[in-house]
Amino acid sequence: MNIAEDRLMTLWEGCLKNDRKQQEQLYRALAPRMLAVCMRYATDKDEAQDILQEGFIKMFKNMNNYRGDGSLEGWIRRIMVHCAISRYRKLKPMVLVDDFAAESSMPMTKSYNDNGLEAKDLMKLIQKLPKTYRSVFSMYAIEGYSHQEIGNSLGMTELLSRTTLYRARNILKDMISQLTMREQHCLAG
Repeated sequence: MNIAEDRLMTLWEGCLKNDRKQQEQLYRALAPRMLAVCMRYATDKDEAQDILQEGFIKMFKNMNNYRGDGSLEGWIRRIMVHCAISRYRKLKPMVLVDDFAAESSMPMTKSYNDNGLEAKDLMKLIQKLPKTYRSVFSMYAIEGYSHQEIGNSLGMTELLSRTTLYRARNILKDMISQLTMREQHCLAG
């Protein structure tokens, strides 16, 4: 275990004893990283913060379920992802690709540079994907879920998960190429 993991386990032990200060310190230590996880599934920061709060509430209610098999942070990350998926299921709007195409004609801010996209810029593009596409893409490409796991979590078939990922990637490629074209146009102009 490294120092950070030792510190988390010390805080965790305090949390298990219902020490409110330890719980607050654990929250402060992990909230920024877990918010980044929630942002992968949320439309905006407010929604991500709601998911984060739901996730921590769920985590504190189920503290005794952590068996210590894997990393504590990984266990908490999984709770955050499951909270995001639960939220998605509750809201589950059907978004057609045609609806998204109309939305994507809105001007985007210039975030492409000579070195390529930075991670934060790519995350902004991912957040512009329709909710279903964003969830499947994040679960597969970022969290490492299989298509079978995604299908089970989101209530879709494995084939639909694969198709949705394919479409999400194509939309992202189009967004990136639009940024590239805008960059070239700005340089020429």
